[in-house]
Amino acid sequence: MIYTVTFNPALDYIVTVDDFKTGLTNRTTSERMLPGGKGINVSRILSNLGIENTALGFAAGFTGAEIIRRLEDMGIRNGLITLKDTGGFSRINLKLKSIDGTEINGAGPRISEEEVTELMMRLNTLKEGDVLFLSGSIPAGMPDDAYQKIMEMLEGRGVLITVDATRELLLKVLSHHPFLIKPNNHELGEIFGVELKTREAVVPYARKLQEQGAENVLVSMAGEGAVLIAGDGRVYDSPAPRGTLVNGVGAGDSMAAGFVAGWLEKKDYLHAFRMGLAAGSASAFSDDLATKEEIEAVYRQFTDR
Repeated sequence: MIYTVTFNPALDYIVTVDDFKTGLTNRTTSERMLPGGKGINVSRILSNLGIENTALGFAAGFTGAEIIRRLEDMGIRNGLITLKDTGGFSRINLKLKSIDGTEINGAGPRISEEEVTELMMRLNTLKEGDVLFLSGSIPAGMPDDAYQKIMEMLEGRGVLITVDATRELLLKVLSHHPFLIKPNNHELGEIFGVELKTREAVVPYARKLQEQGAENVLVSMAGEGAVLIAGDGRVYDSPAPRGTLVNGVGAGDSMAAGFVAGWLEKKDYLHAFRMGLAAGSASAFSDDLATKEEIEAVYRQFTDR
């Protein structure tokens, strides 16, 4: 079974406002509401590809109940733990589509030590052949070494673990040899204090993360494409597929999901790399996370060359 972990899932309220003005009442011209969070995005892409998976994490209040309902409607198994007596609710993230990159993200509920322990007990049942995605930030109230503790607990069990997190969260897990890490070029540059604009420049720094313990390092670079430092020692790189950027939200999560889906399908790094790039790009070219048909259409750009 494939499991995704989203400690702080959300309802993403995505709106378009024509001619937005501060200090005045603005009205939406379009609006959508979707379950969100990095691990949730991975679950949605896997589900779109027809791959069964379970979403783990925490939900609270009326928004948490709605996240669960929407995930179940999408065919994703619900493993979210409903928080008790928090007085809070799962966050709502406002994404203003008409002003690129403008978001207001909620804080989310506080998670008790007992509820963290309950999640750890669920994760402790994972076994050889299972796949786990650890994605995103760790909310307030949880220990900042949560990913590290999960990987320590699962070490030696044959669980394929992907980590998509920033800086310290990522660096702390490398010694536990994650199957895949997926920083973008900006995050990779922040780790080493450099600016990385080209695929060639990314390679030596991605290799350093592999030398520190990651089996595969997949670096997303938006319009520049992507680079993979693979477990077999080879370097794969590609420019971005052709298409029009519509929505960058979730593209990196889609890339991680596509890579693992491709690897599980054929155990071939080139295929996995292309699937990751196709899934990430297809989501960037779509109003929502990409469908299977959209991913396949982008993938054909590689095979039709």
